[in-house]
Amino acid sequence: MKWIWFLVSLAAAGYASPALANPGCDSTSTETLDNTWLEQNQVRIGEINLDTRDVFDTSKPGENKSLYRLANFLHINTRASTIRDQFLFESGDVYSRRLLDESERLLRNNRYFYDARIFPSAYCNGVVDITVRTHDVWTLNAGVSGSRNGGANKSNIEFEELNLLGFGSKLSVDMLSDVDRDSIIFEYTSPHLGRNQLGLSLKFADSTDGDAKMLLLERPFFALDSRWAAGFEYLDDERLETLFDLGKPVTRFQHSRTFGRVYGGLSKGLRDGWVSRWTAGLAYDANHFQPAENDPSPAVMAIDRTLAYPFIGYELRQDRFSKTRNHDQIGRTEDIYMGTHVSAELGYSSSAFGDANDALIYQLRAGTGLGDPEKVMWLLDAGLTGRYEDNKAVDTRLSAEARYYRRQSASRLFFFGASLLAAASPVLDDPVYLGGSSGLRGYPLRYQGGDGKVLFTAEQRFFTNKYPFKLFRVGGAVFADVGRTWGYNAFGGESLGWLGDIGFGLRLAPTRSGSGKIINIDIAFPLQTTPGMDKVQFLLETRHGF
Repeated sequence: MKWIWFLVSLAAAGYASPALANPGCDSTSTETLDNTWLEQNQVRIGEINLDTRDVFDTSKPGENKSLYRLANFLHINTRASTIRDQFLFESGDVYSRRLLDESERLLRNNRYFYDARIFPSAYCNGVVDITVRTHDVWTLNAGVSGSRNGGANKSNIEFEELNLLGFGSKLSVDMLSDVDRDSIIFEYTSPHLGRNQLGLSLKFADSTDGDAKMLLLERPFFALDSRWAAGFEYLDDERLETLFDLGKPVTRFQHSRTFGRVYGGLSKGLRDGWVSRWTAGLAYDANHFQPAENDPSPAVMAIDRTLAYPFIGYELRQDRFSKTRNHDQIGRTEDIYMGTHVSAELGYSSSAFGDANDALIYQLRAGTGLGDPEKVMWLLDAGLTGRYEDNKAVDTRLSAEARYYRRQSASRLFFFGASLLAAASPVLDDPVYLGGSSGLRGYPLRYQGGDGKVLFTAEQRFFTNKYPFKLFRVGGAVFADVGRTWGYNAFGGESLGWLGDIGFGLRLAPTRSGSGKIINIDIAFPLQTTPGMDKVQFLLETRHGF
């Protein structure tokens, strides 16, 4: 009978390791225990205490209002098990500040948290207690919203719960209308199915031009020291592809795509500040095109292609992160990856699987961070994707991006960005565009197309202490964009050369919702116009940063 009671008790505890006892110790909380000393003396972790904060802190006079108290009452806080399943440490482990920092980043990466902090809170007799402090946000979003970008409107009616019953799962139903289609989209995502970090994502879309189904089941390399990964992905998508020139549709065709991918990966984990990972798997990507019902003779149409191939990949990643505030967000902790990373993937598709030619498929990517986020910082990234078939590069794209940040004061920051995309024989169903939806804010969306584009952006960013209704942080920007396209435009006219705009905008960063996005309200003035084009562009959209 005692054994039965023992097993029942163990199951109820979730097979968690018992906390190290710390009898007779003063448990007075302190956040100033020295991390280096704790690590050098091989101090072990004792109790792990959760400090879960409500959406509103009613102990503060500005937040002790009936509406805010009601929001706290209706909101289901994140469950302790959901938080603990994401820890990279447990009671009895040797104290490691690196693992606490990485666990912080994993928690902050969830949209249902505004912030997360992990710190040592008490020490005695070789044992240190840890406090994990999380700040929930309001995760039920229901209502009507809209945006305007590049002269086109977008609206949606949505019901979205980002933290279903406190388990960290997302359930949403969207009725979306934009320049391409009207859709009803159902999505369910559970990124943490237990402590093994297995994730599940399901998505269904019923649109006026087709429908889509997506399934992803994956256990990724979720931490730097993860030793294995595996995943399966399936996509079945049918849609109407519309090609634009000068912001107006010029032709359309039907696109059916079936994609599948299964992979596995191995790693020796973190070694001397670096991680190397190997992956291998199989992929299938079939794309078929036909004339649209309302455009039986399109001016141009993409060519069918079917790729089925084994692949092998390698990744090298450095453990180097920085925490900062007021860069791309307002008043929110930002985890910036400053390390060097290199990845490559190579596959081979035989013509026996249906395509006209054998093809070598490749992906390369590299990047690094330089400087100090609190002074001057550069973030650099470059990539090469495509395939080689019939003795030439096809749908090959070279991309490069540089982001420069210069801290001027606690409330001001200068940003400069430069990006390049050059394509060789790009496919028509993935065209190269430059316009209001791709960074050139003074122009209609998908304004210019070609074989390549370059874009420069300069922004003077402002961060204020304004906090209206304790719901939004407020910022602003003055900006200028300059860019151009070049090369053959299969669906439009010749490039207009260099285009530029100037403008200003307001930024509102919600602090109590799980959107994780900033509301951007911009007014932009194009410096060159074409007949019939608006001389002022009003933009309202939500983005993941400034």
